[in-house]
Amino acid sequence: MSWTTAGFEVFGQHVLWTDLAGNAGALSTVWLAMRRTVWTWPVQLAGSVLLLVASLQAHLTGNALKQVMFGVLAIYGWVRWTRGVRGGHDLRVRPGTDLERAALIAVMVAGTGLVALFFAATGWSWAPLPDAYIFVGSAVATYAQGRALIDFWWIWVAVDLVGVPLAFTSGLYVSGVVYGIFFVLVMLGVREWSRQYRTRTPEVAPA
Repeated sequence: MSWTTAGFEVFGQHVLWTDLAGNAGALSTVWLAMRRTVWTWPVQLAGSVLLLVASLQAHLTGNALKQVMFGVLAIYGWVRWTRGVRGGHDLRVRPGTDLERAALIAVMVAGTGLVALFFAATGWSWAPLPDAYIFVGSAVATYAQGRALIDFWWIWVAVDLVGVPLAFTSGLYVSGVVYGIFFVLVMLGVREWSRQYRTRTPEVAPA
């Protein structure tokens, strides 16, 4: 047995160590994001690599591509947040404008349709539509997170509502449980970032 397939048995189900460790990193990413620390992004990058391996073992091509996308966006977010806290300043979070929100929704709807058609045509996923929805929604949420938009938390809520059942039916039981935990953490994140935005001082408010 190679390290990519190594794991342990829980209630008769084989749990991959890569799935467990990768999701531990993903949970840590949410906790770090709530605290607006730049460490959010290197932890996300490491977790994405581990979940990429786990997804390939589960033959979830869409989920594997999502992890590649996460890695790329983690680098983007790392750069954006590093610039945002330069000089010892706190990261400035804010709600999206009406135009930004409309653009995010449009990308999610159009992107989901296009990616679902691609997955169906290539046979890369046994569940093209929900897999595409999670793929595109995750990309949009991570992009919005990189821009420090409070709305990214709500996008994650929408993704989690589909991610939980899909993970369980795909055999990634750790991922399914973690998606459920994500939902709770995401709701806490919405409250925390909204509080930080409301209580920020005029001197550090975004232009």
